[in-house]
Amino acid sequence: MKRLLVLAFLALKLGVCLACSAYAAGNYKNFKVSVYARVYEVNRMGDPAWLQPRWEEMSRQVKIDKIYLETHRDMVVAEKEILQNAKRFFQNHNIEVAGGITITVSERNWFQTYCYSNPEHRKKLKEVVEYTAGFFDEIILDDFFFTNCKCELCIRAKGDKSWTQFRLDQLNQAAHELIIEPAKTVNPGIKLVIKYPNWYEHFQGLGFDLETGPEIFDGIYTGTETRDRSWDQHLQQYLGYAIFRYFENLKPGGNGGGWVDTAGSTYMDRYAEQLWLTLFAKAPEITLFDFSQLQQQLRNNTRAAWQGQQTSFDFDAMMAPIPQADGTSVQPTTIARAAGYTLEQTDKFLGELGNPIGLKSYKPHHSTGEDFLHTYLGMIGVPIDLVSEFPGEAPMVLLTECAAFDPAIVEKIKRQLMDGKSIVITSGLLRALQGKGIEDIAEIRATERKAIIKGFRGQEPVPPDSRILIPQIQYLTNDVWERVSATTENDLGYPLLLEADYADGTLYVLTIPENFSDLYSFPTPILTQLRNRLLRDFYVRVESPGDVSLFVYDNDTFIVESFLPESVEVQLSLLPRYGKIRDLISGEEYTGKSAGAAGGFFGFGTNAEKRLTYPIRIKPHSYCVFSAVKTPVPSQ
Repeated sequence: MKRLLVLAFLALKLGVCLACSAYAAGNYKNFKVSVYARVYEVNRMGDPAWLQPRWEEMSRQVKIDKIYLETHRDMVVAEKEILQNAKRFFQNHNIEVAGGITITVSERNWFQTYCYSNPEHRKKLKEVVEYTAGFFDEIILDDFFFTNCKCELCIRAKGDKSWTQFRLDQLNQAAHELIIEPAKTVNPGIKLVIKYPNWYEHFQGLGFDLETGPEIFDGIYTGTETRDRSWDQHLQQYLGYAIFRYFENLKPGGNGGGWVDTAGSTYMDRYAEQLWLTLFAKAPEITLFDFSQLQQQLRNNTRAAWQGQQTSFDFDAMMAPIPQADGTSVQPTTIARAAGYTLEQTDKFLGELGNPIGLKSYKPHHSTGEDFLHTYLGMIGVPIDLVSEFPGEAPMVLLTECAAFDPAIVEKIKRQLMDGKSIVITSGLLRALQGKGIEDIAEIRATERKAIIKGFRGQEPVPPDSRILIPQIQYLTNDVWERVSATTENDLGYPLLLEADYADGTLYVLTIPENFSDLYSFPTPILTQLRNRLLRDFYVRVESPGDVSLFVYDNDTFIVESFLPESVEVQLSLLPRYGKIRDLISGEEYTGKSAGAAGGFFGFGTNAEKRLTYPIRIKPHSYCVFSAVKTPVPSQ
């Protein structure tokens, strides 16, 4: 009886006309904002005394356009009446409503997924999908449409296949039989979206198929959370940008948005960075996970450790009272305000940015090798555009070890070079291609020997306690040129960047340290030399230490972001046709100065160029946004 009274009361509350709704959704110019509610919170939405005040508090602090109501997680299913009433509640508040499914048996038990060899699990998933399709015109699958099961049923079903191939085949079948066909039978017009998490390098090993998935599902979604890079996954901050662009290239126009949670964000700066990096990638929607996390109270320990220096996330500004439509103001209280403040600041300039561009890098489907290296390169100022098809149209292509999964890769490299273009391969790819034809281009060999480098040719030595381990690359003098070099404690030199001609093209070999993050320890002049080669066709480059990223757009706009905990001075290097740059946040304009001409090794080479430089200072954990202005070259 008590339950019926509660439901009746909720229904009465839901009958309030739309015009009386206190909080309108929308108002961000460049993206939509969604919130995901887990089944645990959805099942509490039957109590209006629980739902109403939480929704009011949340929507005061961040403007919300859409909510995903989850129907299943950990074998818990949302109750029908509660789900109907929750859906009506949000629609009456002018909020778009979609469904969500998380396909786990027990998330707390090491992310225990469904077993697709188990008839009971298969039956359960089909029922959940049909149930959810009866409520919503859109369903998103959160993260877990993969399998980590190795039960006896799976072992027998696997047979002689590798675990990767078995799981790819099994999940492709399950996608059709248990999700797509049942959902579209119940609701022919339904939109089915698969949300992929952040560990894309290892997807195929657990059944996520980036080759067929984007084709068979109506949409995809991107997990852009990176959290703290010291965590087990070692995800670099740049991944939050690069992964959205990668998935967008997999399904152009079909990547619905980026998804961020609060986990691992000891300080609000780290949470905010994940949000704005997602938007730098031009995500059309951002989902805040989740309804419960956003209600966590703001505390003093959410203030950054480097709070003495102002950052792009201004804690004091965030904590200022928030003006409301009725002329009143409210005091921020929860994590939702951190999201709201960050989104408001980013929305001010996002519309002035064009389409993101970067150094094309080819990652074949289901490939591994030098895992996540692209994101480490992004952290040293090399903008990356990751693609799943070989980008033959690009004047410069970066290939890491994962490119070896393409059996025709050597022929593709040769064809690119014959066309007068350039290829950069990493030491890992060089090692993987030895004996497979790469020696036909240049007799360069990755040996089994290592070198501990203590300095760089022409630069100050690295700190005394530093130990950077690199593979020793062997080459033929005068057939191959050493463009950037490192030195050992005894002044022996080893190549960091080699250059070899082939027909009208140029092959570069980039030596990667055994610990990828040691790239951040390279001195600024060395990183600048590497960028000058890799980004020779870019109108803008950055001269900076590691942990500084560059985001470039096709309409002469760009962003420079520092992930360092202290202020840093960097130099922007632009082609001379851009005589000025304009700060898109402050409106200030700066005039460039001639940097002179930079020649090749020992002054030889054909890479001399004149550019204009702009010194700028970036605050800790902050970004600067610029537009390059075409003007006559200033007289010197």
